[in-house]
Amino acid sequence: MHIYGPTYLHGPQAISPPHSSRVSQPAATNPEAPIQDELDISDAGRMIDKVNEAPDIRQDRVNSIRAQIAAGTYETDAKLEIALDRLLDEIG
Repeated sequence: MHIYGPTYLHGPQAISPPHSSRVSQPAATNPEAPIQDELDISDAGRMIDKVNEAPDIRQDRVNSIRAQIAAGTYETDAKLEIALDRLLDEIG
């Protein structure tokens, strides 16, 4: 293969030049077999689907928790014990 640059004009070529694509004969198919479509969903697509299925944000609950955090009443010993128990259950 020779590359002569963008301004090079080559001479006449045959009807089937050597650089044309040669199509091979398709493999014989079974006409009795039904044609089946396939769909492959990527991991990213599955993740996006899960995000779309997630419940909407409950803004009233968020505002309530923000107010409790600001007042210093959100973190209680009982809530910390529950969180610690859940963590230990998940680890163990």
